[in-house]
Amino acid sequence: MKVTGTGGLSQTSGAKPARGAASGGGFQVSSVSTPAAPSQVSSVSNVSGVMGVEALLALQDIESPTERRRRSVGRAGRMLDELDKLKVALLGGELSQAQLDRLARAVREQRAATDDPKLEAVLDEIETRAAVELAKFEMAGRGA
Repeated sequence: MKVTGTGGLSQTSGAKPARGAASGGGFQVSSVSTPAAPSQVSSVSNVSGVMGVEALLALQDIESPTERRRRSVGRAGRMLDELDKLKVALLGGELSQAQLDRLARAVREQRAATDDPKLEAVLDEIETRAAVELAKFEMAGRGA
């Protein structure tokens, strides 16, 4: 609330002047028989123009080709990292089930289709290599 002088409230405060007050008058006490009117709160605007939740969810599902490509390359990078860790663990003799599980999770992630046939071929090769390594360890685990 902003007080600008003895004349009353300024217009920036948002409060309405009391009813029945004289335009140039100062402070007035309302009569005892009629209670003073409470100041009106400005109404909140209606939010009917906002899209529904379904429309927002549908917009989130739409990916640009660049975004699909970026996600696919990121997934392939994770698989290559896991394959590299697997190689190091095999050479060091410290292969753990957690490493195999991470590789299996990376392979099971759904791959977003890209519009680039060469990229698709490379991604297929990486997935195949990861699946072959997992199958080798699965067969070795059954034979032991």
